[in-house]
Amino acid sequence: MQPARRPQPQALDRRLRLARAALSASGLALAAMLAPAAAAQDASINAESSPDDVVRFEADKVRYDSNAELVTATGNVVLRHEDQTVRADNVTWDRNSGQIVANGNIRFVDVDGNVVYTEKVELTDEFKAGAIEDLLVVLRSGGRLAAERGSRDAEGNMTLETAAYSGCAVEDEKGCPRKPSWEVTATRVYFDAKERRVKYKGATLHLFGVPILPLPGLGHTSDFRAETGLLIPDFRLGASNGAEISETWYWRIADNRDLAVTGTFYTGALPMLTTKYRHLTDLGAFQITGYATRSSRIPLGSNAAGTANASQQSWRGYVDSNGKLQFSPEWSLTGNLRLASDRTFLRRYDISRDDRLRSSLNLERISPDSYLSIAGWVTQTVRVNDPQGMVPLALPAIDYRRRLAFDGIPGRFELEANSLAIVRTAGQDSQRAFARAQWDLRTITGMGQEVTLTGLLRGDVYHSSDNELTTTEVYRGLSGWQTRGIATAALDVKWPFVGEVFGGSQVLTPRFQVVATPGVRNFEIPNEDSRSVDLEDTNLFALNRFPGHDRIEDGVRFTYGFDWQFQRPGLRVATTIGQSYRLSSQKSLLPEGTGLTSRASDYVGRTTVRFGDVIKFTHRFRLDKDSLALRRNEFDATLGDHRRYVEVGYLKLNRNIASTFEDLQDREELRFAARTPITRTFSVFASGIVNLTDRNEDPTLTSDGFQMLRHRIGVAYTDDCLDLSFTWRRDYVTTGDAARGNSFQVSLSLKNLGVK
Repeated sequence: MQPARRPQPQALDRRLRLARAALSASGLALAAMLAPAAAAQDASINAESSPDDVVRFEADKVRYDSNAELVTATGNVVLRHEDQTVRADNVTWDRNSGQIVANGNIRFVDVDGNVVYTEKVELTDEFKAGAIEDLLVVLRSGGRLAAERGSRDAEGNMTLETAAYSGCAVEDEKGCPRKPSWEVTATRVYFDAKERRVKYKGATLHLFGVPILPLPGLGHTSDFRAETGLLIPDFRLGASNGAEISETWYWRIADNRDLAVTGTFYTGALPMLTTKYRHLTDLGAFQITGYATRSSRIPLGSNAAGTANASQQSWRGYVDSNGKLQFSPEWSLTGNLRLASDRTFLRRYDISRDDRLRSSLNLERISPDSYLSIAGWVTQTVRVNDPQGMVPLALPAIDYRRRLAFDGIPGRFELEANSLAIVRTAGQDSQRAFARAQWDLRTITGMGQEVTLTGLLRGDVYHSSDNELTTTEVYRGLSGWQTRGIATAALDVKWPFVGEVFGGSQVLTPRFQVVATPGVRNFEIPNEDSRSVDLEDTNLFALNRFPGHDRIEDGVRFTYGFDWQFQRPGLRVATTIGQSYRLSSQKSLLPEGTGLTSRASDYVGRTTVRFGDVIKFTHRFRLDKDSLALRRNEFDATLGDHRRYVEVGYLKLNRNIASTFEDLQDREELRFAARTPITRTFSVFASGIVNLTDRNEDPTLTSDGFQMLRHRIGVAYTDDCLDLSFTWRRDYVTTGDAARGNSFQVSLSLKNLGVK
């Protein structure tokens, strides 16, 4: 079904004839040609008005009744006044009253680009006041207003009676009429031309033709810029707080700052107030979000969740803020603050599932050849069994680096100075400072090998106290002042071979590295930032396989492996595999199970496969050097596109590390997510996380090897103007007053709708 064709613009020769008939294109000048009396009147009007104040028009035929002072234009009539136009089949202009009446296939475009379609419209000769019946208004930003009748005053304001508004298209891609998925009906709609705002009286929201929600005081701007007012409420049903409804009042303070205040009401808890302030300044931007409520907090470890005698009524809340200021192209200040009143607040109110809340402030200077950072870090733990007094505060953390080049000396030099102070309220304190100088020379030989030579010198100074409060002995170091010197030399060789195979190209790159570091005083130094060590493909060829700076891998070692890449249209495969061998036979400071303890390390690797935009697969592994048992088995796979996909992630760490190393526990976990469309607009989705760790892998757990942590299942409707979803989520673990159970949420997003 195709819509009726609108009249096409007249041919070029006809337009020329009409332009000639209109003389200076002034509609008033047409009357001057037909009657001398009119000519005198036109002259006086034009003397008082600028050319933009008159109406220009063109048409197939024009008839003038000099007795009635009536001008009638028929056939493809076009009237223009300043930036406004009217197209119609017939137009009658009463020169005595200044009234213009247009009939048939009318298309009226105002100065803002909004378009009015109707069959009859009455206007003044300045296109201001008028009456309209059975009209459709297409707003420039995409919304549509339909009404039985309307009027337009001298200021351009419109009042519509028995109206409906929608942000949806009213025709499909074939041009056939369609019913919008949502619309707002109202007894009256008022459009303020100066403020560019639309206000509704007696508004009701309809979804798929069914009235679902009254919207008193509804309003929005015609260009849909943000404005002060109420937003559409959110609904949810949860296990911890019961049914909830959230209503937000948005305050557009200025173009560069705003405030949103949300009140959330629960059937199973007292209300919560949330505020969010955002500010864009000349130097940068920042935002602050705060939550506050008073509720019953179940003590951690209590089995009486939800009972009055086990609860503690108290004020609870959370603050989350971040921002960045750019003082100059080099200097900037970045900060964030995250602070919760207790360890279960974020989980109970489904704000976040992070187990640590980090706050920081970082002053940076970045230039092409140097970097300076002066930072501070504070961490709040929200883990159940972690004592807050053992969590470190890093203040200050200073790092300076500079790259240098000297005439006559090949290679690149880098200098670094670093200092860090770690403070705990109930644990070990430590401070360190070191200076490092490193030289790198990269060359390409005549046979195509890429050779990199590295030399490194570093000196450290440490001080620590209360070392006995650290439970893991190898992390303590010796109390008091300690010093050490580090010297490292390394040679890294890559030799790529390029060729064709299987209809594509391949690159095979064998790689060899030797690193030599004389014995380093490691156990005398406290270990604060080098604890989670594990052999992976990412650190196989690193100068130091430890993360951080507190532990240095000494001795002489050889690392060997290869990279292989294959590529053809639509397919790309990349593989890395390698192993290292240490010459030293002394006991390593690396714990058993990390893959680096013995002379020969485990085998590590990574394989990535990408087939167009449909299949993405990454597998990372570590094989035991003796038994070839999988010590690390991890893969992430995605099949599909953004509309239809399946994602699966699996991780198993089977390192057999002693339970005293709390940073290196074994675990096994499965993650999955999927989405598929049912129709063009409806889709279903699901996701979940399963803990597969059993007591053999982690003796501290009581899991039997299959424990569902949480899952999410839902259905969604999406079209050009509406996003609607219903989600069922279930948590299987209770933490304090964050109760396990079912949660249901309805999410509604309407395009081009706001409130005032």
